[in-house]
Amino acid sequence: MKNNRLITIVVALLSLVGIVLFLMTMGVDSEDRVAISDAVSPLVTYSLVLLILTAGVTILASVFSLFKNPAALKKALFGLLGIGVLLVISYILSSDGQVVDANEKVIAVAGGSVSKNTSTGIWLSIILIVIAGGFFVWDLLKGIVKS
Repeated sequence: MKNNRLITIVVALLSLVGIVLFLMTMGVDSEDRVAISDAVSPLVTYSLVLLILTAGVTILASVFSLFKNPAALKKALFGLLGIGVLLVISYILSSDGQVVDANEKVIAVAGGSVSKNTSTGIWLSIILIVIAGGFFVWDLLKGIVKS
């Protein structure tokens, strides 16, 4: 019960700081770009700090939860192993040639590590989309067969 009260107080204080920072941006002349930048900068920094802290706490809580539950840890490690295998396959399939986007704009020049990594990411996305599509079709067919 006391933890809930403490969490409520912390959230209220964080919200109050955010509201104050937001109100500080409302009082700035909209034509003065320097003043707007100076007023918005603390709000953006505060938001980034909260985002990083929240992500960190979430990751730590997830990791501690995994270590408390060996079955979940085993599943998570198998999932990481599967992603690792897909990443290796993607790296093997990728080329180090020039990478262009849909508008024929060069994303990465040929022969560089950036080009190889970009191509690896594209191949990984394609493989994951194919796997997700396969599961979608499989689930759809299971639903049709049950009906």
